[in-house]
Amino acid sequence: MSTEESKARAQDLYLQGNAFRKEQKWSEALNAYEAAAALDAESPAVAARKMLMNIMEYYCKEYYNP
Repeated sequence: MSTEESKARAQDLYLQGNAFRKEQKWSEALNAYEAAAALDAESPAVAARKMLMNIMEYYCKEYYNP
């Protein structure tokens, strides 16, 4: 796959990840972002994956210890 094809495929995967995220399909969104990042390290999917991981890893003690 050429560089241009890789970047285009990464962009498609990034947009697919965004669609999954909006549908709250977290696992599918992460998979799409990771695949996009593997194809293009400069893809916005890198930041989107990090943001989604931060959201999923959020932990608030007050919610679990009444």
